[in-house]
Amino acid sequence: MILATGATWAICAASTAAVIARPFRWPEAAWAVLGAILLLVFGLMPLSAELGAVAKGTDVYFFLVGMMLLSEAARKEGLFDWVAATAAIHAKGSTSRLFLLVYLTGVVTTTFLSNDATAVVLTPAVFAAARKSKAEALPLLLACALIANAASFVLPISNPANLVLYGGQLPPLGRWFGSFALPSVASIVVTYFMLRWLERERLAGACECDVERDPLSTGGKAALAGIGATAILLAMASALNLQLGLPTCLAGAATTLGVCAFAKRSPIALARSVSWGVLPLVAGLFVLVEALDRTGVIGHVAEALRASADHPVRGAAMAGTILAFVSNLMNNLPAGLVASTAVAQAHSPRLVVDSLLIGVDLGPNLSITGSLATILWLQAIRREGENVGFWRFFKVGAVTMPPALAAALGARLLIG
Repeated sequence: MILATGATWAICAASTAAVIARPFRWPEAAWAVLGAILLLVFGLMPLSAELGAVAKGTDVYFFLVGMMLLSEAARKEGLFDWVAATAAIHAKGSTSRLFLLVYLTGVVTTTFLSNDATAVVLTPAVFAAARKSKAEALPLLLACALIANAASFVLPISNPANLVLYGGQLPPLGRWFGSFALPSVASIVVTYFMLRWLERERLAGACECDVERDPLSTGGKAALAGIGATAILLAMASALNLQLGLPTCLAGAATTLGVCAFAKRSPIALARSVSWGVLPLVAGLFVLVEALDRTGVIGHVAEALRASADHPVRGAAMAGTILAFVSNLMNNLPAGLVASTAVAQAHSPRLVVDSLLIGVDLGPNLSITGSLATILWLQAIRREGENVGFWRFFKVGAVTMPPALAAALGARLLIG
């Protein structure tokens, strides 16, 4: 039993490390899936348990499929180029103003479409804006990555991890605002100023403002309408406490078919351009978490949460902080799943659960593989010929994440 537990931990740790480091330049998904296969081959996890773990991510898979279809349809029809030109024109030659516009757009996109949408939908538009305005791209791209997590608890729909942590039973919208309105403002504002300060030299120069903006095509207008309709649909689904994955998938598919009909483009060809590798990555991560659960790790976490009940404020601060850093070791989606199961077993108070959510949403700004959104962001910039290594991102995250986390948790504890 001890040998099996040690082997399970070793495989999970090695797989997670490989997802972060990408040995041999293999994609992240390959290492997560390899870890799941090794658990099966060595008899550490039966096939039925692995299939059950994969099935737990069904809603997340649907959500991602919908968002990726929306993004690809918009990209193919030039919507990103149109948005980019609009942003460059309104920047009026100021790189710092362009940075602020990108950041505010990221806040809106994350709030109403999710942090994954910011990574998948907004990032290509921002890259195009940097190219059109001849501004340095990296500060603008980093703004996309960080705001995707910093604004991801404004609304329940702002991050799929919110649904995971609350086990599908999200609090009513009024109670949500009561808990997270002030922490969200603190997170967004502190992240902005820390990143703005860190990138001050790159943002000091001027950029092009005389940018040509072609009219938006009919297909582009259809893509924009589809994105807007999806935002409304998600808000309605959240208010009705419905799962978000299937509505997002259907909206993405409908938008794709509509755009392709207007543009006389093959939907199959468009679908082939989608980065489908993110789906096996998520599935592999769910399997790794299930393997850890079978070794009793979650029971120990639940026991620690129960022990903190005598000092709820201190316990909430510690729980949120620890989970924020743990999310960077195993990705926040499976970390949220572990925390959700532990919270259910420990019957933790609302203050602790809310602090855990802040930790699991904001903590991943520390590293490039901390959240699914940052992995999607990395894939998006690679498609444009840009790349950011683990240590380059970590240097930014180490400066921006801890103060934002302290501010958000402090604001939540202040509310009580």
